[in-house]
Amino acid sequence: MRVTGFKGLRTEKQTEKEQAPKGGVPVTRIKRSVLELIMAAARENYPNEWSGQLRAKNGVIFELPMLPGTLVGRDNALVNLWMMPIDYSLVGSVHSHPSGNWSPSDADREFFRKFGSVHIIVGRPYDLRSWQAYDYDGEPIYVGQTNERIR
Repeated sequence: MRVTGFKGLRTEKQTEKEQAPKGGVPVTRIKRSVLELIMAAARENYPNEWSGQLRAKNGVIFELPMLPGTLVGRDNALVNLWMMPIDYSLVGSVHSHPSGNWSPSDADREFFRKFGSVHIIVGRPYDLRSWQAYDYDGEPIYVGQTNERIR
């Protein structure tokens, strides 16, 4: 298994924050095929930002749903949260930063606090190493890649 993302030791506070809302299973992995799809979508939309949602089961992100009405532009991707279905398997969001800097902006942090427990930002060159996962406060968290089947 190849692991990317935040490489430091997790503090007790970060470990607590990795817990999904309402006592759910913490999200700790992402299917490699989903990460490849994310990178392909980001490359396809370059030089615009791009956005999607993350669906997880048993702590593994396994699907990339898209909300209708999402608008992409050079400086942002606008997501209509009122279009989000009531679906407790949706655990967060993903979006691209065409600049290549995948640190969250103030607007990103504000959005993270409104929805989900894990958020991923990807940047150029949009490969399997150019991304970082964050919690709802915009703090880096570890999410590893996997090829495991989801049960």
